[in-house]
Amino acid sequence: MSFVSLILLSNLFFCVHSYKILALFPHPGKSHVDVFLPLTKALARKGHEVTVISHFPLEKPQANYTDVRLGDGKLLLVDVFGMENFQETRSEKWLATVPLTWFSVISCKPGLESPSVIQFLKSKPSFDIIIAEFFNSDCFLGFVHEFKAPLIGISSSTIMHWMNDRFANPTHPAYIPESMMDFSDRMTFWERVENLVVGVVRHYIFHRVMRRNDEVVGKEFFGEDLPPLGEIASKSSLLLVNTHFSLNLPRPLVPAVVEVGGMHIEEVKKVPQDLEKWINESTHGVIYFSLGSMIKGHTFPDEKRQEFLKAFGRLPQRVLWKYENDTMPGKPDNVMIQKWMPQLDILCHPNVKAFISHGGLLGTTEAVHCGVPVMVMPQYGDQFTNAKALEANGGGVILHLYEATEEKVYDALKTILDPKFKKQAEELSTRFRDRPMPPLETAIYWVEYVARHRGAHHMRTAAVGMPLYKYLLLDVIAFLLLVFGLVFAASFYVTRAIFRKLFGKKDKQKGD
Repeated sequence: MSFVSLILLSNLFFCVHSYKILALFPHPGKSHVDVFLPLTKALARKGHEVTVISHFPLEKPQANYTDVRLGDGKLLLVDVFGMENFQETRSEKWLATVPLTWFSVISCKPGLESPSVIQFLKSKPSFDIIIAEFFNSDCFLGFVHEFKAPLIGISSSTIMHWMNDRFANPTHPAYIPESMMDFSDRMTFWERVENLVVGVVRHYIFHRVMRRNDEVVGKEFFGEDLPPLGEIASKSSLLLVNTHFSLNLPRPLVPAVVEVGGMHIEEVKKVPQDLEKWINESTHGVIYFSLGSMIKGHTFPDEKRQEFLKAFGRLPQRVLWKYENDTMPGKPDNVMIQKWMPQLDILCHPNVKAFISHGGLLGTTEAVHCGVPVMVMPQYGDQFTNAKALEANGGGVILHLYEATEEKVYDALKTILDPKFKKQAEELSTRFRDRPMPPLETAIYWVEYVARHRGAHHMRTAAVGMPLYKYLLLDVIAFLLLVFGLVFAASFYVTRAIFRKLFGKKDKQKGD
C-alpha cells in the first residue's frame, strides 16, 4: 500500500463518527421488537455503541451491543391469545384502545422497576441519540429528560392517530383510515363519519386516560421535576414508520416522518432440509398458513378447522401450517404441521404459491416483498387496516373467520392461486421494492442524520405545537368573515341611503 493511500485510509477512519445510541422498546410484544432489532443490530455493526432496553435480549451477544432486560419474562406477549378471544364485532374495533391501555399499564411500572433498569441508571451513562417506540405509552420518555438527547420515534405499525400531533403530520379522516378500523382510503359517507368519530374518541382516550397513568408512573420513577410527557414527545426529531405507500396507501407526510416499511426483512436463507424436500416435491406448489407469534394457532375453532382441512383436501397444492400442537385430528396427507417455521425463507421460496395470514404487518410486508398473494383473516388491532390496504392494492383477498366454510375457503384460495392474481401480487412486490435505498439503510441514514445535526430540528414544521385555532386558520376565517360582514353591511346601508335619496325626492315632488 502506498504512503498516500495509507494517509487517505487514516483520514477516512478518523472521519467516521461513532454515536452512543439508547433504544427503548417497552412493549412486551415480540412482533414489535422483531421490527426494530435489525436496525439496532445494524447500527452496532456500523460501530455505534447501542444499548437496548426491551423484553427481548439478543440470543447471541454482539459487539457494541448491550441489552438491558425488562421484567422477568412472565409478561411476554408470545402465543397468548386464543382464537376465541376475537369475535370481529364492531364494538371490538371501537374498543381497541382498551387492551392497549392494559398493555401500557403492565409494561410501564413493572418495566421501569426492573433491577437491570435501576442498575443501568446508577451507572450514569450518556447518549447522543435515543430511539423509542411510539405506540401506546410514553412512560419511558423520562429517559429523554434524564439524558438530554435528541429523540427519534419508531412505529411498528401504521401511525397511531395520537402520534400525528407531535410532528404536526397531516391526517384527514376523509381518506386516511384510522388504524385498527377496516377501512380503505376510499370510504363511503358513513365510513367517513365513523372514521372521524373514532379518531376523535381515541385521541381523547390516549391524552386523557392512557397518558394519565404514564405521567403518574413517570414522576414516581424519574422525579417530580419531570416535564409533562407530552412536552417531551412534542420535541421529537424524527419518526420512522414501518409502512410504505405502495402497500399501506399513500398519504401526506412532513419531512420528519420517514417510511421504512420492510426494514426488518433480511437476507433470505435456504429453508431447512426437511421443509425444502417437502416443498420441492409438491408438483403444484405450496400454501403457507400462519397466524403469527401472538395467536395460539392450536386454538383454531374445531368446526372451522375442519372446514379448512376439507378445502385443503380438494386442492392439488400442499399446505404448511404453523400449528403449536403435535397432532391435528382429520389432517389430510397434503398438510404438514410444525410449531415453528422460518416464515420469510418459506414465503420467498419459488414453489410457495399463496399465504394464509391473520394480517399482521410483518407477515403482510414479507408476503408483499416476496410477491406471494395472501388470503387474510384479520383478528384484532391493525390487522383489519392491513388487510384492507392489501386488498386495495391487489395483493390479497379477505375472508373473515366467522364466515369461513369449506366452499368459501376453497373459492378464496382458488382466487389467489390464479396466475392473474399472482401477477398482481408480483407487480405490487415490484412497486414495494422500488426505492432509492433499501429500507434498513434508509433508517440508518436518518438516525445518523439526526445525530450529525444534533436533533435536526430544522426538519420540524412550524405547525408543531401551534394552537388548533391557528392551525385550522379559525382566527383568519373569523377575521375574513368579519371583514366580509362589515363590507356587506356598509354596502347595504350606503345603497339604501342612495336609493332613499334618489327616490325619496321624487315621491316628495309627486306629493306636492
